[in-house]
Amino acid sequence: MLSRQLLVFGKMFFSVLILSSVLSVSAMPAEQGSRRVVHVLEDDTGAVIVQTAPGKVVTHRGGSITLPCRFHHEPENTDPARIRIKWTKVTDALQFDDVFVALGKQQRVFGSYRGRVFLEQEGPGDASVIIQNVTLEDYGRYECEVTNDMEDDTGFVNLDLEGVVFPYYPREGRYKLNYHQAEDACKHQDAILASHSQLHKAWLDGLDWCNAGWLDDGSVQYPISHPRDQCGRKDTPAGVRNYGYRHKESERYDAFCFTSKLNGKVYFLKRYKKTNYAEAMKACIRDGSVLAKVGQLYAAWKFQLLDRCEAGWLEDGSIRYPVVNPRTRCGGPHPGVRHLGFPDKKFRLYGVYCFRKNQEENADQVKKAKNSADGWKSSNSLLMTATGGGLKLTH
Repeated sequence: MLSRQLLVFGKMFFSVLILSSVLSVSAMPAEQGSRRVVHVLEDDTGAVIVQTAPGKVVTHRGGSITLPCRFHHEPENTDPARIRIKWTKVTDALQFDDVFVALGKQQRVFGSYRGRVFLEQEGPGDASVIIQNVTLEDYGRYECEVTNDMEDDTGFVNLDLEGVVFPYYPREGRYKLNYHQAEDACKHQDAILASHSQLHKAWLDGLDWCNAGWLDDGSVQYPISHPRDQCGRKDTPAGVRNYGYRHKESERYDAFCFTSKLNGKVYFLKRYKKTNYAEAMKACIRDGSVLAKVGQLYAAWKFQLLDRCEAGWLEDGSIRYPVVNPRTRCGGPHPGVRHLGFPDKKFRLYGVYCFRKNQEENADQVKKAKNSADGWKSSNSLLMTATGGGLKLTH
């Protein structure tokens, strides 16, 4: 009897020792290069137990990232061919978009993730997936579900991107965009609508903007670092002001866009003469590039540290320039991308910012830009012919 009691006590002590050891490790995930190591708590109830990374995993557009997920199941001799691993992306509307599913050796990848998502397969119990060539749209929350016959468990991983938030409004002016138009405007500028967490981080970094804009969840907010009477009263605290969720069709605001690292380079094209919009477009094409988009200029300012105190045309017809090191006669004491508005496209008063993609993607982009430039020229010629040359164009 005594030996049996000692045996039971020994097993209990060994289990407690193992559990406390795993707990102490899993509470502090270790970093190994760019991968986060996550340990799983074991269980003898027969249930599948899934553990994912706490906090966020971070990468940038164009990078590769592991979404960590590990599982444990009892009994140990469970047939691996009967274990299903499923990854889905969770939207703010609690909709689930399929990303990846595996049942034994059979695997399937869905939608825009095809050719980019793979099971990591680093030993038993590893349900992690690798996402390659990460896009802006990959940002968000993912669910890892592991099913073993009738038992299943889930865990969540938040994928964050290094990037920059910028306010945007079109040539038509302030407060002209409903939610869907704001979404399209950001995409056209090589960006996506920012999330609240991205806007909040930008505010912590000093973003101060007195016009409200749409975010990706359908809310309307704006960041104030320096409270003032003309922007919600001077006696109110600094912070991200929130108008709440607004009607996506009928209400109109600006947009807060988010972009990340470029797969290419933005540069100021050196010329002896100033250009109008059409000449700027052609100059970039002749140089093997295209007119830069607003999001691309912000990304170049953030990641390339592009610093140029010369105003230039961008693809949307606006005039801007990036300042990393503020100096006298260069637009104020703070770094940022200066915006001089949307002048008449015929004015020959500015330089031009071009964007050149990495070599393998550049030829197709230049061809599309050339077709766009030819179309713009043709439409102008038709308009001038129809009006006898007396029409003042403000494109």
